[in-house]
Amino acid sequence: MSTLALAVRDTNTMLRRNLLHARRYPSLTLNLLLTPVMLLLLFVYIFGDVMSAGMSGGGADRADYIAYLVPGLLLMTIGSTVVGTAVSVSNDMTEGIIARFRSMAIHRGAVITGHVISSVLQSIVSVVLVGAVGVAIGFRSTDATALEWLAAFGLLTFFALALTWIAVGMGMVSPNAEAASNNALPLIFLPLISSTFVPIDAMPGWFQPIAEYQPFTPAIETLRGLLLGTEIGHNGWLAVAWCLALTALGYRWSKAVYNRDPK
Repeated sequence: MSTLALAVRDTNTMLRRNLLHARRYPSLTLNLLLTPVMLLLLFVYIFGDVMSAGMSGGGADRADYIAYLVPGLLLMTIGSTVVGTAVSVSNDMTEGIIARFRSMAIHRGAVITGHVISSVLQSIVSVVLVGAVGVAIGFRSTDATALEWLAAFGLLTFFALALTWIAVGMGMVSPNAEAASNNALPLIFLPLISSTFVPIDAMPGWFQPIAEYQPFTPAIETLRGLLLGTEIGHNGWLAVAWCLALTALGYRWSKAVYNRDPK
């Protein structure tokens, strides 16, 4: 069997393993998924009128705020979901299964790749579920073309891949599952200080550059542009640059830690 065929076979085996774990122990995924859903309902039905009053010079309504909010929470959903990946990888690293895999005749990279593909699939499913909740409470994207929808899906998938590689690295360097969960908290915190809930120009002047150039804001503004027809500007290439940089960093970090000889 060729090296490529062996890698595909073993990666598929590890993917099935991780998906079975997610199906048998869904509590972590559901708990992480509830965070963006609860924030969506909270900001729409509790704070919606107040938040929309501060948009567009006070001319927006609750429906406008739903349209503004949902793209940001779709990206936040990805950040929340990949925290479970960090925990899962940490469990594998600390419970001895990685040592067992090292002693078996399997492709060395299949373990990590299986985690990554499983996490991206779970992230996309989570995004679809949160998006369905958004549609149920009034989100609409009537002006987006099929090509723009395809580009939005590609951006969400690319962003999920980038954050997944970072989460895998965090899980590998964490001494236990609790530490992995704590180390991955920035993936949930960063959307809170982005343009998810309020426009950048509504923030204090000194804070605007921090919010504008962190990874989530360019991706959120690009997604809004694709789905709602707003101006994308420089955010498109910034979002792609962040995804490429995070993917490369996470991949090299994860590979270096995984290939390190166990002590």
